[in-house]
Amino acid sequence: MRPLLRIPFARLGLALAAGALTYACGGGSSDASPSPTDPVTPEAWVWALPAGFASPVVPENNPMNTAKVELGRHLFHEPRLSINGAISCAGCHAAESAFTDNRALGRGATGQNHPRNSPSLINAAYHFTLDWTNPAPRTLEEQMHTPLFNENPIEMGVNDTNREEVLQRVKDDADYRVRFTAAFPGEAAPVHWENVVKAIAAFERTLISANSPYDQARAGTATLGEAEQRGQQLFFGERALCAQCHGGLNLGGGAFASTNGVSGSSSFYNIGLFNVGGTGAYPASNRGLFDATGLAEDMGKFRAPSLRNVELTAPYLHDGSAATLEAVLGIHAAGGREVGNGPYAGDGRTNPYKDPLIDQIKLSAQDQSDLVAFLKTLTDATVLNNPRFADPFTK
Repeated sequence: MRPLLRIPFARLGLALAAGALTYACGGGSSDASPSPTDPVTPEAWVWALPAGFASPVVPENNPMNTAKVELGRHLFHEPRLSINGAISCAGCHAAESAFTDNRALGRGATGQNHPRNSPSLINAAYHFTLDWTNPAPRTLEEQMHTPLFNENPIEMGVNDTNREEVLQRVKDDADYRVRFTAAFPGEAAPVHWENVVKAIAAFERTLISANSPYDQARAGTATLGEAEQRGQQLFFGERALCAQCHGGLNLGGGAFASTNGVSGSSSFYNIGLFNVGGTGAYPASNRGLFDATGLAEDMGKFRAPSLRNVELTAPYLHDGSAATLEAVLGIHAAGGREVGNGPYAGDGRTNPYKDPLIDQIKLSAQDQSDLVAFLKTLTDATVLNNPRFADPFTK
């Protein structure tokens, strides 16, 4: 599964743990199926957001409501939406892994690997660009077509030959028929692919996280340890330069888009992971921004991911080739990575397209240890067990 997916709850009003922030809420309880006698007008969605976060941008043709979000939660965890019933969106974006899969490469319904690592969906609603290599700003609705209908690589595996068959599985489910009617009132036949996409995207917008120890320290309700504080100074300072690529409220991921507008800029970087044959090339399956622009200088550039919850999302980098945070920091501190043999042999440290900022990073072993300590303060544990995000089919 690739960048970005979704979830919902028929009636939301659950607070997070004491002292935590309530990120999005609606009405009352939980998993009970809506009744056919429920009011035609669905309960409106009400955002209750972390400090400093404006509401996410919501397309005019897909307004939020609690029934739609709950429907999306079900569809997000629904394996019947895949070609063979083998995988759901949550198969690559699991709550317990901060909506990643902890695999080096994402794996689709047929067992085919995706060429890239599955990114977290947390705060995806605020990303101006949504993929490792696609620079075009898109909505969650537009992006959702990729994992559902992509054929190379196969993710969910829905295509022109089977899409009616797959959709029929949902149409045949009486509970889903009631849920679609509640989420999309006024439609005579609401169970169709456009509404599947809209519901999942609505759920994705609720996956908001900003209650980590780092956030609490900024709010003055917690204090970071000495190593964590040293790491924070490095992160935002001039020796590690982390915040140059991983800045803003999302700590990376490119520009931050909300109802307040767009802040920052789309950020794609070559950090010197490859230099195939000394030519500056990256492996053909993972050439980064170059595949979108065709510009030589864009070879090997990938979007800087958000570092929120990064402790939970190993392995790292666009190809999942770094197993630990320590390994990632080692690559940055070394100015890139040397591949000694094999088809991708070459010294990434001398890649001609590498971002010049990489060579300015100066980190001792102690610095790297302190940075790891700080990065772990970006973990929001409430993401892991929030019932609003949970699999509704697991009791």
